[in-house]
Amino acid sequence: MIKAVFFDIDGTLVSFKTHKLPDSTVRALELLRKKGIKVFIATGRQLQSINNLGTQEFDGYITLNGGYCLAGKDKVIYKHSIPSEDIEALIRYQENEEAFPCALVEEDNLYLNYTDGAVEELFGMLDFPMPPLRPLRGNNGKDVFQLIAFFTPGKEERIMSVLPHCESTRWNPLFADVVPRGSSKAVGIDKIIEYYGISPDETMAFGDGGNDMAMLRRAGIGVAMGNADDEVKEAADYVTDSVDDDGIMNALRHFGII
Repeated sequence: MIKAVFFDIDGTLVSFKTHKLPDSTVRALELLRKKGIKVFIATGRQLQSINNLGTQEFDGYITLNGGYCLAGKDKVIYKHSIPSEDIEALIRYQENEEAFPCALVEEDNLYLNYTDGAVEELFGMLDFPMPPLRPLRGNNGKDVFQLIAFFTPGKEERIMSVLPHCESTRWNPLFADVVPRGSSKAVGIDKIIEYYGISPDETMAFGDGGNDMAMLRRAGIGVAMGNADDEVKEAADYVTDSVDDDGIMNALRHFGII
């Protein structure tokens, strides 16, 4: 029996075309909650950056690709930040070898060193306000939980080699989410279900991006959206329709969850 369902946001719950939840998805969430099934967010965003879910309520949040997990909106149950030596290594790389746009994501703040066309394209696609600009050295030693790093896949190996305690994941070729090694949405699922006393085979997860693959493999039932890339679909147990074609509702009905 499924007791918890985990949802990515962008491209899964929310359409890139409308920037809203489809009506069928809103109804699916209502039906899940009426059946007593817990619903959770699993996103690369920080909690304060979730601006596209309207008035929907969730039982908890896996944010920053598993690096920051909450029961409800207020009780933090897990944190995993990037070591300060890797942040310093990133700054040295930018100063001495090659600069690229990079956002440092703190517990309750997000800022960029500078912008370019790729940055503008991403935040426009997300319908999200451009973060404020600030030098990378300007965070006064606060914990950093994720980097939104705008380097191409061809440069990824070189840049990641100077960040030995980090790993990268992508859901868009414009940028990489750089997280502390060992962070993932799968780890986030483990932290949430441990807190709520739910077993892995009682979980279901929906996603569409590369940063969802570990989560889809970890959940009892992993569902890839029809708009996902092929490698994401291969990581899933089932491929549903796209976010704009009632994919979430259709999958939940397929498995008899609602």
